[in-house]
Amino acid sequence: MPSARKTLLTGSITFAAGLALWLFGSDEQVFIFTPSKVGVVLMVVGGLETAYGLYKSVRGDDAERG
Repeated sequence: MPSARKTLLTGSITFAAGLALWLFGSDEQVFIFTPSKVGVVLMVVGGLETAYGLYKSVRGDDAERG
C-alpha cells in the first residue's frame, strides 16, 4: 500500500474513532480522563493526518524520494 494511501486510511480511522468517542462518550467518566475530550483530540490528530495524506497524494511520490 502506498504511503499516501496508508496515511489517508489511518487518519480517517483515527478521526472516526475520535468522533465516536466524542458523540457517545460524553456521559461517561473514566478514572483519569473524559472520553469526549480524548475524542476531540483524536479528531484533531486524525484530521491533520488525513490532510497530510491528501498533501502527499497530490504532491506525488517524487516528494518522498528527494
